[in-house]
Amino acid sequence: MKIKIGDTAKDFRLKDHQDREVTLKGLPGKKVLLSFHPLAWTRVCAEQMKSLETNLKKFSELNTVPLGISVDPGPSKKAWASELGIEKTSFLCDFWPHGQVASDFGIFIEEKGISERANIIIDEKGKVVFMKIYPISELPDIEEIIEELGKYK
Repeated sequence: MKIKIGDTAKDFRLKDHQDREVTLKGLPGKKVLLSFHPLAWTRVCAEQMKSLETNLKKFSELNTVPLGISVDPGPSKKAWASELGIEKTSFLCDFWPHGQVASDFGIFIEEKGISERANIIIDEKGKVVFMKIYPISELPDIEEIIEELGKYK
């Protein structure tokens, strides 16, 4: 079942590509952008994740923590982040249980073992205020997300 606007986001506990634990509850008073991408090492996913890093200043001004998330394991995400020159954006590993967080948000594609490409904004109170699923081959428009975040000041 897909999560809907107004639902409370289920907390999660995932490791990022630096082996740091990240939880929603660990980001109190912040908006969170969960930027799901199907798999590391693909062109569109790389552009999607680089857009998060490029816009960190804007996200900070909007009191938002952007998190890239996919089903890839930590070592793969670590190597990929290094390859992309990502230094500050956390890439979360929804590897085990495989795709659990994507499943909790209703965007896990069981037959492919990957998540949809999606952006989900969670407000400071833990409520989902925006959710958009994109075709797998489509690069999300980061300006649309930044504009959307500006609505929730």
